Amino acid sequence: MEVKVYTVEQINRYIRNLLENDFILNSFWVKGEISNFKAHSSGHLYFTLKDAFASIQCIMFAGAAQLLPFLPENGLSVAVCGYVSVYEKTGQYQLYAELIEPLGIGSLSLAFEQLKEKLAVEGLFDGEYKREITPYPKCIAVVTSPTGAAVRDVIRIIKRRNRSVKIVVAPVLVQGEYAADSIVKGIRIVNQWGKADTIIVGRGGGSIEDLWAFNEEKVARAIFASEIPVISAVGHETDFTIADFVADLRASTPSAAAELAVKNTEDMTEQFQNVINRMKYAFTNNMEQWKKRLEFVLQARVLQQPLIQIQKQQYDIEQLQKQLKRELDSVLQKKYQKYSALQQQLEAVSPLQVLKRGYILAENEKGMAVTMAAEVEKGERILLHFQDGTAKATITERSILKSGKKEDDI
Repeated sequence: MEVKVYTVEQINRYIRNLLENDFILNSFWVKGEISNFKAHSSGHLYFTLKDAFASIQCIMFAGAAQLLPFLPENGLSVAVCGYVSVYEKTGQYQLYAELIEPLGIGSLSLAFEQLKEKLAVEGLFDGEYKREITPYPKCIAVVTSPTGAAVRDVIRIIKRRNRSVKIVVAPVLVQGEYAADSIVKGIRIVNQWGKADTIIVGRGGGSIEDLWAFNEEKVARAIFASEIPVISAVGHETDFTIADFVADLRASTPSAAAELAVKNTEDMTEQFQNVINRMKYAFTNNMEQWKKRLEFVLQARVLQQPLIQIQKQQYDIEQLQKQLKRELDSVLQKKYQKYSALQQQLEAVSPLQVLKRGYILAENEKGMAVTMAAEVEKGERILLHFQDGTAKATITERSILKSGKKEDDI
């Protein structure tokens, strides 16, 4: 009887089929500690999973590795989901990892701490790079969702504190797979525009998954690279994101960011009134002191006889009162003139003044200002802002000036 002889390849393939068709080894979870970790340039991850008594070689292909929110590292205790197979070329069996979960800490929390440590070492959180927020901005750009409650709160609070401030909303996605890229693009567009004094970046509250776009490295680097000071306003007071550490100023909520971004004009009026009240009090107090001194002089027995001296002192006091009154009136007049000038400056930059002179502000359907005929198309609907209200219009025809000549858009 002839003995059948197999090739090494056939044996290895047979063993591979046995392992891959095994009910347990086809898909299971195993826990251990990562060692000998290596991230290959191809994107594949190679490591050893071990415990106190044994070890197994592991590989995670690039497709699965790209979905990991954190980077595995030596010494990390993890649970790995995958299947066992044989690499036919060497006859070595290994675990093909499909999922990796850290033990004792969530994957997102671990990714947060890893990125935080990385950026801190690079200096992105250092105070020397923090810029002061403009106290009296003319324009504030808000990079957030245009439909959320956060943007409405920001606009309402800014307009309540200073109606002359212009607000521009850069609409972005704040949640989901494409949110980080959208936020980065929004920050860059505002910087390219270059007319904003302050940028508010943020969104309302949510879970760590909902806020995760603001923990992405690309968002952190976009905030750090911004030439315009950035206020981070993400979630609630207890929520902290990587964006909060990189930004020039962190606000606990979007509403708090609006209050930090602009000074309250009512507070300025109150401060001015307080100055006037303090000056009036000082004047009245000085007058009372002089009156008391006069009464003391009049009651002094040794001076009751020389009435001429008393009359002279009384005259001096009257002159001093007049001088104090003149000086107070002069100071008050200067303060009032300065106040009036500041009030006129505030009114001059108000967009309402422009509308009162007969101008109209046009916005497209996206809420962006239209300044040139080339920015609209036939049939497009626009919103016109007048002094006393708004009106909607449809573009039926447009003409564009080129080389000093008028050319109709056919």
